[in-house]
This record gives sequence, structure tokens and C-alpha cells, in this order.
Amino acid sequence: MATLLHSNPPPALPLDVRFMQGTATLLVVLLLLGVAAYALHWAARLPAFAIRSIRVEGDMAHNSVATIRANAIPKLAGTFVTMDLRSAQQAFESVPWVRQAVVHRAWPDRLLVHLEEFQAVALWAGSDEPEARKLVSREGEVFEANIGDVEDDGLPTLRGPDGSAPQVLAMWQRLGPLARRMNAQIDVLGLSARGSWHAELDNGAVIELGRGSDDEVVARAERFVATLAQVTARYRRPLEYADLRHHDGYALRLQGVATLNPTPPAAAKPPKN
Repeated sequence: MATLLHSNPPPALPLDVRFMQGTATLLVVLLLLGVAAYALHWAARLPAFAIRSIRVEGDMAHNSVATIRANAIPKLAGTFVTMDLRSAQQAFESVPWVRQAVVHRAWPDRLLVHLEEFQAVALWAGSDEPEARKLVSREGEVFEANIGDVEDDGLPTLRGPDGSAPQVLAMWQRLGPLARRMNAQIDVLGLSARGSWHAELDNGAVIELGRGSDDEVVARAERFVATLAQVTARYRRPLEYADLRHHDGYALRLQGVATLNPTPPAAAKPPKN
């Protein structure tokens, strides 16, 4: 006959002992993790992980390998593992004419960089700047670059308060076709701090467009252009100055002739901006 022996479970350890054992285990785990992290941190800075090459792609009309190397490479820091890609992106975007940079790692030791350059469509002068010192991109962004690098000598000059470049560029694009109907182009388009528009054409004519919403200003210019040919044909003289700020018509000055069309009494003195 078999005899079954029953063993009693070991007595539970006191709470303070279990707490000390748990704490010791946790400290050992944290120590091991710290050692591992330090080892990885140290290894990541070894020359074996250095960036060996940088491949730059994109349509670059104003930059070369030399300009990128001189402006961006000195600002890069870290190895393949430790380099902050956001900081690297900012380094490449600090290069003149670069609008946007996208930086990726390529294992084991390369950086891939795609650059997009600004495309200048106009010169920019602030409302209180006598000369244009900056450029406007096709997206309406104001940026600084060597104006002498611009290949197009016929860029218009846009003026306006800070932050108004997209609005001024959009207005220039809308008024351009109207100017071409007058066999001219807009050389200068400005927006004053009080919201009044002013245009100078490449034939020397000056047009005060006045204030209002963009649609109101364009509609006013369309009415002016629609009747201008009749006036210039009548006097056989080119336009020198036009003031569209009158409510019932516009004031004209042709070369050697001043007239109003129509001639309301209130239009005798143009309003101030």
C-alpha cells in the first residue's frame, strides 16, 4: 500500500523582503539597459558609422556642388546613426535659392538629398523700400538671393506691406491680360498700407486703381480698358496717367491732353489714397 506524502508550501516571504528583492531586480535591469544604451551611443559615434557620401538630386539651375558644399556641409553634425535629419534639412535649405530639401538615410553610410529651388517670377520691394532687394517665387513666397543670378531681365517689381506678396502676385496675374489688351505690360504693381493699388506700365503710363476688394479693383480696370481705346483713338495720343478712383468715371492724362471720361463734377479732384 502506497503512502502519499503531502509537502507543505514554503512560507511566504515577508513583504519588506519581497520589496527589497523586486527593487534589486529592477535596479539590475535598469543598470543593464543603461550599459546597453551607453554602448550603442558610443558605438554610433565610431568612424565606422560616418557619412561617406551625399547624393544630391533635383532641378538645380542656380546651385552647384561647390555652393552646396560651402553652405550646407559645414552645418551637418553626427554620424549616419546620430544625425538629426531635421537639422540636416535646415542646413540644405539655408543654401541660396533652395526652397525645400528632403533628406533620407541610405544604408550603410549615405545621405540622399532632394532639393527644390525657388522659381523667381517677380522682384519684391516692401512698401517702405525704395529698391527691390528680394524676389518672389511663383508660390508667392518672398526669398533672398542674388538678384544678379536671375536670367530674366523683365521681371516686374511688386510692392506691398509685409505678408502681402501672395495677394500682390495674384493681382498682377489678374491684371496682366488687361495690360496686354493695351499693348503693354505691368512693370510695377504696388499695394499701399491703406489698401490702394498703383500700377506702372512698361510704356511709361501710370494707373491709380484705388481701393476695394480684389474683384472690385479688377472690374474697375476691365471697364477702363474697355473704353480706353475710344479715347486714345479720338485724341491720337498715348496714355500717360489714369485715375480710376472716381465713383462715376475715371480721369485721364494723355500725352499733351488732360480729360475726364465721363466728366462728373465730383471727379474734378482725385481722392487721396
